[in-house]
Amino acid sequence: MPTVSWKTQELSVGEVAARSGVATSALRYYERHGLIHSRRTSGNQRRYTRDTLRRVAFIRASQRVGISLDRIRAALDLLPEGRTPSREDWARVSEGWRSDLDLRIKQLQELRDDLDDCIGCGCLTLKNCGLVNPKDVAAESGPGPRGLTCG
Repeated sequence: MPTVSWKTQELSVGEVAARSGVATSALRYYERHGLIHSRRTSGNQRRYTRDTLRRVAFIRASQRVGISLDRIRAALDLLPEGRTPSREDWARVSEGWRSDLDLRIKQLQELRDDLDDCIGCGCLTLKNCGLVNPKDVAAESGPGPRGLTCG
């Protein structure tokens, strides 16, 4: 890992990657999607300000809990340009995401519990299948298979 002085104001894409543990391709992706920003040198090399490290940490923490990049971008857009997300920013944003996470956790628990009915069914009990036909919603379309391809 390259040693970067704490006095360095700008970091190369390689330095940001090494410090953050995020691949350079991911950093370029984040930049293309407006999550982080860089300036270009006269040699067309990317240079990131030090606050980019905290932004990348914010992005990665958000992704680990399943937040989409669109929602992460919206949260970062609320911050003034050049300001790093603070502990208070994270607390405010994560509180807004809490109900969505609670709902997803509930859905995953239900999905896990429904798996017990699927073990060994071989897709022969579609009427009862909580994965393919939750709560038998296909019955509303009439008899016969609906939108399922086996094989």
